[in-house]
Amino acid sequence: GTNNDMAYSIAPTSDGGYVVAGFTASTDGDVTGNHGEYDYWVVKLNSTGTILWQKTYGGTNNDMAYSIAPTSDSGFIVAGLTTSYDGDINDNNGGGDVWIVKINSSGVLQWQKTLGGTASDQAKSISQTADGGYVMAGKTYSNDLDVSGNHGDYDFWVVKLDSAGTIQWQKALGGTNEDEAISIIKTTDGGYAVAGIIYSNASNGNITGQHGEHDFWIVKLNSLGTIQWQRPLGGSNSDRGYSIVQTNDGGFVVAGSCQSYNGDVVTGNNDNGGVWLVKLNAAGVVQWQKPFGGSEYEEAISLIKTTDGGFAVAGFTYSNDGDVSGNHGDSDLWILKLSGENLGTTDFQRNAMIVYPNPVTDVLQIQGVTEPITAIKIIDLTGKTILEQTTSNHFFDVELLPQGIYLLEVYTKKYKHTYKFTKQ
Repeated sequence: GTNNDMAYSIAPTSDGGYVVAGFTASTDGDVTGNHGEYDYWVVKLNSTGTILWQKTYGGTNNDMAYSIAPTSDSGFIVAGLTTSYDGDINDNNGGGDVWIVKINSSGVLQWQKTLGGTASDQAKSISQTADGGYVMAGKTYSNDLDVSGNHGDYDFWVVKLDSAGTIQWQKALGGTNEDEAISIIKTTDGGYAVAGIIYSNASNGNITGQHGEHDFWIVKLNSLGTIQWQRPLGGSNSDRGYSIVQTNDGGFVVAGSCQSYNGDVVTGNNDNGGVWLVKLNAAGVVQWQKPFGGSEYEEAISLIKTTDGGFAVAGFTYSNDGDVSGNHGDSDLWILKLSGENLGTTDFQRNAMIVYPNPVTDVLQIQGVTEPITAIKIIDLTGKTILEQTTSNHFFDVELLPQGIYLLEVYTKKYKHTYKFTKQ
């Protein structure tokens, strides 16, 4: 509309479209139903970007959505923060609360929960878990009501919810200065990995091994939220982690920005800072790291794995040299496509298989897998296993699947191959 409108999270949907979440101060244009100030704004798009529906949620104060994820019932879970006490918000503990909103496939609000203490709390990342519940990560300044164990200032805050939004467990993680979780993912061992930024200038609390001003901080949790390992990444200057993915070998790649030239940073672009990717193994040990950028400042905000075994990175840049070309002036959106080969991993070769036809109506054929196949799975875009067979066959009957986009996972003794396909 004619006021500020901001998108922070996007996810593919099972019908081939997309759902976007952020917040809006508008009451016109594409926006209807604003309750006052900023509202959560969720927009459902078809495959070509046409709006199918849009919904605003909130009260008369500021309500800001930062993360949205599909759910197994074809609906969506949304997380962010609220400073309202009215409208769609039934309760607020004070100082700004985490606000979790569950909506159906048409955007109708099914339930909502405010979480936090009497100080400031907010969510930055949420996803559905295998048991039908949810896991959320963000930051908390509180140490009362829903929050316990705060180490001082803001802490990482990780919360496990059941399917109705009731807290099953919560963990405050960090040191005596400000620490903020930006991204949380489910891991293949049933636990979680959290990435964010630590501002603490000394090792304390849960943090050991910090390098300097700001560090990436990666925390591996088990299914109950107990720390299995933690790893600060960076050098003596400011380094900030924003996004994490798990790789096929059970390790992780983290993306953000670095301004350091020492510590974990082998080469940097300049003092202004560049995009930085770090590969960890399953135990949190650095396997490789890569800076990207030019002579000005850039950051990576979002990272995804791609079907060819590489990665795509989205962020912004002020540069027009080095790795950056075509800048239009000031800061530009910057997209990097990186292949697994160039990054020194074997993920690309591990995924060198062909699945056809795509789109498919009845039977998928699999070629290029040289080892014996031990299992094949069909996964929907929420991460739910739809079909599974233990077989050495190089085909899979998908005739009875509903139309939509799915992931095919082919397991051999050594590797897991993943491929995306469309069922017509």
